[in-house]
Amino acid sequence: MNLNNPESATSLLDKQSDWLAAYRPGLRITEQGTVAAVGDGISWIKGLPSAAIEDILIFADGSRGMVFDLNRDRIGAILLYETEALTAGTTVFLARHSLGIPVGDEFLGRIIDPLGSPLDGLPPPAHTGRENLEKNSPAIIARDFVQRPLYTGIKIIDTLIPIGRGQRQLIVGDEGLGRSAIAVDTVINQKNQNVICIYVLIGQKRSAVVSTIDVLRKQGALDYTVCVVAEASALPGLQYIAPFAGCALAEYWMAQGQDTLVIYDDLSTHARTYRELSLLLRRPPGREAYPGDIFFIHSRLLERSTCLNAENGGGSMTALPIVETKQGEIAAYIPTNLISITDGQIYLDNNLFVSGFRPAIDITKSVSRIGSKAQHPAISRQAGQMKLDYLQFLELEAFTRFGQRLEATMEARIKRGRLLREILKQDRLSPQSSLFQLAWLSAFNADFFKTAEPKDIASQLELINQGLKASNLTLDSSPDQWQQAISSWLKLTPGQPA
Repeated sequence: MNLNNPESATSLLDKQSDWLAAYRPGLRITEQGTVAAVGDGISWIKGLPSAAIEDILIFADGSRGMVFDLNRDRIGAILLYETEALTAGTTVFLARHSLGIPVGDEFLGRIIDPLGSPLDGLPPPAHTGRENLEKNSPAIIARDFVQRPLYTGIKIIDTLIPIGRGQRQLIVGDEGLGRSAIAVDTVINQKNQNVICIYVLIGQKRSAVVSTIDVLRKQGALDYTVCVVAEASALPGLQYIAPFAGCALAEYWMAQGQDTLVIYDDLSTHARTYRELSLLLRRPPGREAYPGDIFFIHSRLLERSTCLNAENGGGSMTALPIVETKQGEIAAYIPTNLISITDGQIYLDNNLFVSGFRPAIDITKSVSRIGSKAQHPAISRQAGQMKLDYLQFLELEAFTRFGQRLEATMEARIKRGRLLREILKQDRLSPQSSLFQLAWLSAFNADFFKTAEPKDIASQLELINQGLKASNLTLDSSPDQWQQAISSWLKLTPGQPA
């Protein structure tokens, strides 16, 4: 500003007059703390007597932290951002606000950290507001029944273990059995389904993070997806808040009436991170050295996933948390905790994986507590008793290992079960539409595959898929219309030899 200019000088005097008019004398108290020790992603602080749990701390060097533990003489904080200049003796102040993340439609297609900072080399996305990472779950009176389907594109899930919008379905299994592959396929299948996806990657190696993002980008799924990444080299504090950041993003769209899907990959790593931070802060350990509130940590996260009623916008948040087992031990501490919190689980078995059944989902240990309520009525009718029949087939097949001769009806049931098992096999990155699910169910129940050999199933399913592309059938078409169409596609009548 040029003070030699009379107009500029007058403008400055007017502003100073406004500042003086707004000034009110009074006692102002500020708190100031000092870093006593720092290391391993945590900091011990002296002072700040009014600090509370989850308050945000601002360090004089530019670092950021969050109050995580309160003792009589000092505060334990987890670091969310750390500079090289952070040492003992650094001054600390209270930020006087809760931890939040910027939100907005511009975040779609972006890769961000749990604080909302971009990791894809692009400018920070424009945001329309902020959402607190910690919020109460929606009240019971604000919720609606889970009754709308969320299709994964995976045959065995959509027909035998259906998932609804607003459901919490756990994916559990050993490392390397395809847990993340199921989650990625589910995200890919949401294209043109009006579902916004948030994929949270917790404590994974950079190569795994890059591979997941690359698959989503190549499949065109990144356009409606936000990736929240806290890789293995990130601070433990960032890994701890990562799932809450993804949940806050989903809540923003859910409050606007959108359907959202959140993948937590994975909560075993999140639990280990929380255990690490708790032990460093000298909290009393419990079972397997986890702190006693680890159940509460995950329950308050997953309880925020729900389906809202029309009065509250009608949006939904579906959660697919992933948890790791060791040698198939589903009764371990963290898996059993999450099983008791969620509305069902998809269990992947190593023996099925080795035998070539992909996805290696064990029907005997997998369940959806929403069940047929999350299926279209036509699919629900066709699926019917299929899961029970398949479980009975697995028991019958076990007897054939003893070399016993079976009745003709038993042999027919075993052959039918083996054909169904062949149908349920599916390669990665090949999600199928809900119309295809109904088509193969109709064909199987009408005995179109009755005399087929397992090696012919793949080609017949492909004929059905090709026929669907040129048809005008819908989920509401009658069973007779479906049978006529399938008969023309396969050039067979029900039960006719292939």
